[in-house]
Amino acid sequence: MSKALDIARDLVRCPSVTPADAGALGVLEKLLKNAGFETHRLTFSEPGADDTDNLYARIGTGAPHLTFAGHTDVVPPGDDVAWSHGAFAGDVKDGVFYGRGAVDMKGAIACCVAATLDYLATHGGKPPKGSISFLITGDEEGPAVNGTVKLLQWATARGEKFDHCLLGEPSNVNTIGDCIKVGRRGSLSGTLIVEGKQGHVAYPDRAHNPIPDLAALVAALGAEPLDRGTDHFPPSNLEFLSVDVGNPAWNVIPAQARARFNMRYNDCHTQPSLRALIEERVATACGNRIKAHVTWEPSNADAFLTQPGAFTDLVIAAIEEVTGRMPKLDTGGGTSDARFITHYCPVLEFGLVGQTMHQIDERTPVADIDALTTIYRGVLDRYFA
Repeated sequence: MSKALDIARDLVRCPSVTPADAGALGVLEKLLKNAGFETHRLTFSEPGADDTDNLYARIGTGAPHLTFAGHTDVVPPGDDVAWSHGAFAGDVKDGVFYGRGAVDMKGAIACCVAATLDYLATHGGKPPKGSISFLITGDEEGPAVNGTVKLLQWATARGEKFDHCLLGEPSNVNTIGDCIKVGRRGSLSGTLIVEGKQGHVAYPDRAHNPIPDLAALVAALGAEPLDRGTDHFPPSNLEFLSVDVGNPAWNVIPAQARARFNMRYNDCHTQPSLRALIEERVATACGNRIKAHVTWEPSNADAFLTQPGAFTDLVIAAIEEVTGRMPKLDTGGGTSDARFITHYCPVLEFGLVGQTMHQIDERTPVADIDALTTIYRGVLDRYFA
């Protein structure tokens, strides 16, 4: 077995469902400390959220500084009986590695650690002419408040400066090397609330039903696109998720109707500008007849884009050398911790193929683990050439 696969198996065998660490960070800390890294284990707290363990490790003191980022926490496995191999067994069968986190993203963490250890061993165990570090969190799959955000704040406060970051999220769509994430859309949620007047259904003239008004506003908000998209992003979209009146009775017109919605938005917008746009459209659709307003959920998911440049070209070259493929530069999918890292340095996401992430029988071919390790090693060779 390859070193990367050994590490991946050790990580998967730690049932680190958010926010539990279950020993996963200890596996990495031991490997990196033995290789000469200065390591720091940090636990962060936040009212209303679980305490979270994190790991920062660095070797070298100068620039350029390349950091590998990732998370060892995983989503719950679901029905363990439904797995063909135990969710936390770390089994390999017919050249395929199974386990919760194999793809998202313990497998990629194992690959970048193995590539780094190999790089250092090739250079006599000495640090490069620059620095390599690891930013590993334990709450990416959860509320993401006691992980990467605070880890970056802590690192910055002690004088750490990052030049570039490679995040091992499962970026590839169908095969290793087909996609690099160069940005992500933002996410913003709200509730549209329409006021009516409660009354008896037999006397509608004495009441005002908010449900038809809500239906009209839902149609109005969906009638016009939020934007037309950009060179790197698809058009932003608004999707209604539920309609609720909380009315158990058959003979009562409700006093209020609500509709929850979420928007995935591109870099045409900021959160304040998008809130203002939606509130303006609601006000226009209401006119003087409908009483409605929007309440907004807190969000730390802003849209961002890493502009293509020398670092992107370097990563592409490493991918092409191993796979023969020219990866697409993409911004699709959900949110990731790259949205926090982008405020500190350019960040790219490149990991394994994401077809089975969060599913029963999450898995990846061992050949992909080997290929990704070789790609990361190629990135290191080029970055510190």
